[in-house]
Amino acid sequence: MPRHSRLLILTAALAASVALPAHADSFFNRVASFPVASNLPSDIDQKTPTSSEIIKASEDGKTLVYSDSPLGAVGFIDISDAKAPKAGGIVKIEGEPTSVVFAGTKVLAGVNTSESKAKPSGNLTVIDAATRKIEATCDLGGQPDSVAVSKDGKFAAIAIENERDEDLNDGELPQLPAGFLKIVSLKDGAPDCATIKTVDMTGLSEIAPEDPEPEFVDFNDANEIAVTLQENNHIAIVDAETGKVTAHFSAGSVDLEGVDTKNDGALNFTGSMKGVAREPDAIKWLDNDRFVIANEGDYKGGSRSFTIFDKTGKVLYESGPSLEMKIAAAGHYPEKRNKKGVELEGAEVAKFGDTQYIFIASERASMIAVYKDTGAEPEFVQLLPSGIGPEGLVAIPSRNLLVTANETDLVEDGGVRSHVMVYEMGEGPAAYPMIVSNTAEDGKPIGWGALSGLAADPKEAGKLFAVSDSVYRSQPSIFTIDATKTPAVITGKLVVTRDGVPAQKLDIEGIASDGDDGFWLASEGDAAKLTANAIYKVNAKGEIKQEIPLPAELIGKDGRFGYEGITTIGEGDDLTLVMAVQREWADDPKGQVKLLAYKPKAKEWSGVRYPLEKTEKGWVGLSEITAHDGKLYIIERDNLIGTEAKLKSIQSVSLDAFKPAKLDGELPLVEKTLVRDLVPDLKAATNGYVVDKVEGFTIDANGDAYVVTDNDGVDDSSGETLFLRLGNIAAIN
Repeated sequence: MPRHSRLLILTAALAASVALPAHADSFFNRVASFPVASNLPSDIDQKTPTSSEIIKASEDGKTLVYSDSPLGAVGFIDISDAKAPKAGGIVKIEGEPTSVVFAGTKVLAGVNTSESKAKPSGNLTVIDAATRKIEATCDLGGQPDSVAVSKDGKFAAIAIENERDEDLNDGELPQLPAGFLKIVSLKDGAPDCATIKTVDMTGLSEIAPEDPEPEFVDFNDANEIAVTLQENNHIAIVDAETGKVTAHFSAGSVDLEGVDTKNDGALNFTGSMKGVAREPDAIKWLDNDRFVIANEGDYKGGSRSFTIFDKTGKVLYESGPSLEMKIAAAGHYPEKRNKKGVELEGAEVAKFGDTQYIFIASERASMIAVYKDTGAEPEFVQLLPSGIGPEGLVAIPSRNLLVTANETDLVEDGGVRSHVMVYEMGEGPAAYPMIVSNTAEDGKPIGWGALSGLAADPKEAGKLFAVSDSVYRSQPSIFTIDATKTPAVITGKLVVTRDGVPAQKLDIEGIASDGDDGFWLASEGDAAKLTANAIYKVNAKGEIKQEIPLPAELIGKDGRFGYEGITTIGEGDDLTLVMAVQREWADDPKGQVKLLAYKPKAKEWSGVRYPLEKTEKGWVGLSEITAHDGKLYIIERDNLIGTEAKLKSIQSVSLDAFKPAKLDGELPLVEKTLVRDLVPDLKAATNGYVVDKVEGFTIDANGDAYVVTDNDGVDDSSGETLFLRLGNIAAIN
């Protein structure tokens, strides 16, 4: 690797920070989220998987078009009102749309019609944007991927990938037939099939030169086409007029220092990787001489970075792990993807006013990074929350908009649908992230995620504590949060230990201060994971000093959905721990769950029953409990997400009426009072979809109330953590 590239990596890593530049006065904020399932016709099962992958905008910026591979369709969205997108319908296509682009009043779609990966085929389908009718097709002789149109409207370029079969020979290259590039002339947006030129790309790369796999294409103003050959780790420049390859070079490799390399249920940014191939996906011209690539690393690479080249192959900037560190500080690091990290895949470049911006999408972290193009080292601006798996991006500078297409649809697992998200640039602060971490002593961000419980320091207002759940099974942690800052800041991380090593078999879901410097923790049981419902007393060093198992009366009656919160009432000899159980256990009537009470001094157990709300879909349970000023405050929620979510609430139970009885008799049923419906808060927080896991709630020494959501450690999740400030609890009540 060239010495200057290593220096660029080191410089970028040292500069890594999620802090916003002091002089920046304009930011992008999400203004709308559109579930693409809303485009499904009424005669199609509404639970049919659908997706938004590549997305483009019409010339007036009021209509979006996206490729929907699983549905076999091209979808349209009306964004005349950017804050209220409307379904524009779909056009069904014979085959699998892989990419779309507007060409004047036409939409061009690359469509995969392959019988198999060994026998690839496809076409370029022409759709009239006004009538939504298919007008023509051009045979492409292979499986298309990316499609682009030149700025002057004269040409379209199509990357014919003929992708490898990852199940054949462990996915090793070569796997013929080889891919190539197609160039077709356009007239009024319509392609003239007779003019199609085939650009042979064999023999260019050092890796599998006989099997090029073009991935992404983009035009500059001089009608030069930049092409990435991802698996070949190569880049080519092609003249559109002649179809000649005018330059080509390796995308190169990087040495990574200070990255997390192990899928071990812990966040440790201490590893290193040498000679990691960039393997770029998206490529976008910055001007006629420079371009930026997003280095996904789909084959054997994964540099976790984006890189700026000039068209001679000179590296002008290499981000190294700097963006990944920013993403980790925002709680979006995908620990289960440690071989390739955040996998930067999508890219967009556009000028808003006098400033050119670079947008980089992380597929696995579900974030969009925004940078200013300075002509030298890009200037970091902000991170944007996205849906799951952002693939396509399109900027609409004329309307100050950015749009992302997020391909993952988890409908078959009862999860969130694929979404298209709209962001608007304007004055004012960035709304996201709502909580970030400080830099640790080693210069790396404090790794965090999956915040499952929240507690307040009893003495210091704005000082909170959170815990992570079993997603980080090898690193159960207590986080200190400074909520006086915006965004809130995680200032410290305390690993819970047993016998001097990180404690195993914990699923910490609740935390409460012990009134001194230690904590009470509630761990949720799961027999499949050999984890028990138990209470743990830890000291200021995080050392477990006491374990309190379930009483004999409840052994064998608990289930997968156990302790979800813990709080304290009283003090000294009268101290009582109160635990919220998430769902019904074997001895509970349907629709009722337990609030368990335990007196550590007397070692006495007791409990009450709590009545759950009823919903038409999903299940309802408890997620948190905290005591304050004569009341128990409880998070009650359904397990639904997006448009399906109906119940996310704060309820209260008066301590005067909280009279727990012994467990060997009938438990009294408490009455509850609705304190706040959180669904409007969740919708308004960042204009995203309603998340399912509202899991943390606390009230600080000043009486201010806070809510935090669990992002599941970015596993089948967008990774968004919402940190809500509800104001003083007295005003809420």
